[in-house]
Amino acid sequence: MPLPPYRVDYSPIIERPPLRWPGDARVALWIAPNIEHYEYLPDFDGLRDPWPRVPYPDVQQYSNRDYGNRVGFWRMLEVLDKHKVKCGVSLNMAVLEHYPEIAEAMVQRDWDFMSHGIYNTRYIETYTEAQEREFYADCIATLRRHTGKQLKGMLGPAMSNTARTPDLMAEAGLIYHSDWMHDDQPVPIRVKSGKLVSVPYSIELNDSSLFNKHFEGDYFAKICKAQFRRLYAEGAESGRSMCIALHPHLIGQPHRIKYLDDILSYVLSHDRVWLATPDEIAEYYIANHYDRMLSHIEAMNEERPS
Repeated sequence: MPLPPYRVDYSPIIERPPLRWPGDARVALWIAPNIEHYEYLPDFDGLRDPWPRVPYPDVQQYSNRDYGNRVGFWRMLEVLDKHKVKCGVSLNMAVLEHYPEIAEAMVQRDWDFMSHGIYNTRYIETYTEAQEREFYADCIATLRRHTGKQLKGMLGPAMSNTARTPDLMAEAGLIYHSDWMHDDQPVPIRVKSGKLVSVPYSIELNDSSLFNKHFEGDYFAKICKAQFRRLYAEGAESGRSMCIALHPHLIGQPHRIKYLDDILSYVLSHDRVWLATPDEIAEYYIANHYDRMLSHIEAMNEERPS
């Protein structure tokens, strides 16, 4: 039986059926820019305050993030274009309405999008079931209206969830959730209906986790390369997935952008890398590995003592 919280079964990676990516790639790499909007005067939901530093308005933190949409995004875009990277964007849906130039740039490049909420200052932990259903409907409709694309996945706004989240995501037609950072491969998530898989995001290879703790770009490049080398070696036997998470207000700073160029130059110099989006990874996994993995899990559960 699955361990609490009864969403995912324990499955040692060394005992799973081998995972094969397109072209026999060893690593499915996805680049996840977080394109976000933080409200100047966000509401307090009764649980946690989006801006804990000072009472509203927190001009310092608001303007720091605003830099990403004014300047950092465009600097980051230049490097991504250089390496022909099709991104899987973690998107606050309101960006599509507040920043039409950014929306146009992403649509022109045919990027894929997963929901990161409406705003990054509105969490879903306090939502009722009806409110959460409406939340998914809003995200789906907003993305379709501005891009013509179907929403397929989510990274919770500020990584927020309810206990119902996977079920309601699947009910709404989404096929992957990126909040479950518990593996180096996609894995099934148990839901009441439909199919949902984890496509793990990263807080390890994440400029926000590092730069906000005063690590710098050279260290970010070092650990991205180190993780890739290890996953590339392991991927010879069974494919791995790797996410590099970016925030334009951080990686897009003038003194850091060269490190993104360095990371992409190194990783993409290897032949057996599938440069994908989380949409593509989830769809491929469901079509080619999901059922076999479920059969493997069921066999393992039958062998375990109850």
